Amino acid sequence: MADLTMMLESAGVLAGAGGLGYAKYRAPRVYWSLVGLPVTWGRFTLSYRSTMDVCGLTVQPSGLRAFMTRNVARREVQPVPPKIRRVRPTATGLRVTLRLPAGLEPADLMASTERLRHAWGVHSVTVVETKPGFVELRMAGHDVLKRVRMPRSARPHGLVVPVALRQDGTAFERDYRKAPMALTLGANFSGKSMLQRNLIKGLATLPVALVGIDCKRGVEQSAFAPRLSALATTPDEAAELLGALVGEMEERFDLLSRHGASDVWELSEKVRPVPVVVLVDEIAELFLISSRKDEERRERIVTALIRLAQMARAAGIYLEICGQRFGSDLGKGATMLRAQLTARIVHRVNDKQTAEMGLADVAPDAVQVACLIPMERPGTAVAADTSGGWSKIRTPEISKSEVAAVCREFAHLVPDLPFLAPFRPPVPVETPAPGRSLVKPRPVTE
Repeated sequence: MADLTMMLESAGVLAGAGGLGYAKYRAPRVYWSLVGLPVTWGRFTLSYRSTMDVCGLTVQPSGLRAFMTRNVARREVQPVPPKIRRVRPTATGLRVTLRLPAGLEPADLMASTERLRHAWGVHSVTVVETKPGFVELRMAGHDVLKRVRMPRSARPHGLVVPVALRQDGTAFERDYRKAPMALTLGANFSGKSMLQRNLIKGLATLPVALVGIDCKRGVEQSAFAPRLSALATTPDEAAELLGALVGEMEERFDLLSRHGASDVWELSEKVRPVPVVVLVDEIAELFLISSRKDEERRERIVTALIRLAQMARAAGIYLEICGQRFGSDLGKGATMLRAQLTARIVHRVNDKQTAEMGLADVAPDAVQVACLIPMERPGTAVAADTSGGWSKIRTPEISKSEVAAVCREFAHLVPDLPFLAPFRPPVPVETPAPGRSLVKPRPVTE
């Protein structure tokens, strides 16, 4: 009987160990909650001071503190690490708020993230400045980008759309009020289209006008026609559409002038025009020409894009530009336009020069990271902006049919904008009858 009991107990222990081993790779969040979190928290608590000292993240105490320690507490004066203000566990890691002592800055901790990661045995450590003198260490207990699961709290609101997951487990959001113009670069099958689908899915639920420019005959964006206010599928149509957007921008400037406002968000809701987001699928198709007769059209397109990028933010018109490359090799005006695009997202690239086009002028440290994105991880990218900060992100996989369904569901949110009426796309039929066309024309309001 004793032998049987021992065998059952051993079997239970082995089954539990096997279950934890399985959870570590198949259910990393469960494993983190049961094992990783308590182990990491204990390791962090016990080794915090020594780790900070070894990493050079301590400073000499002030004269008064040194005097009190030496003469009142009768202890040896030791260097002072950042003071722990708060430790908060999450479903994917651990967040620690630190108060920096005089002499340390956030950049000092950012330079030591790899050493801190190995010291505490976590997958990654990210340093985020929360306010002057305070930083937050965001530790990820496992690779959250391996299987992307967006936080439940990530929902579109205002002009903010969550489109990807950061490596620290937080949602990466496109905020058009903070970064109105954006550039997304990446090679084929790197995830650019997936990012744009997630963006359209979020924008479709908001009271904005969506304008698509897809010069690949609309193969990517035509499925979202029910929610699009306009769609251009050829360079000639794109030139006309961009010209109409420039005209609308000038009319909105007249409106702002009459009301004494500097941008549309200072206007009351009664007179505020609808925000417009312009989605350009492949920017190179607008710059390249095949003959001399196309030069005049190219000049109109480039001039309109540069004017919109420079001034349209105040008028509530925003650009979202995608491409495989975007440099001076596209011709005159490309570099000037790129300089106006504040937000940058770079997926896997085929050469270092492409990564430098998107990141070298805003976050040079991120260029090498973008060059090392593996091919088997589509959707992984480096997101940066002109503040110099950057983060590694990955977009969740989503099908075109799922986004198209959302566009059909929220088709009633398409605003009535007469200047875009001539460019309204035909709406695809969900289940076309045999022998009938796949599309039916949408009524156009003159």
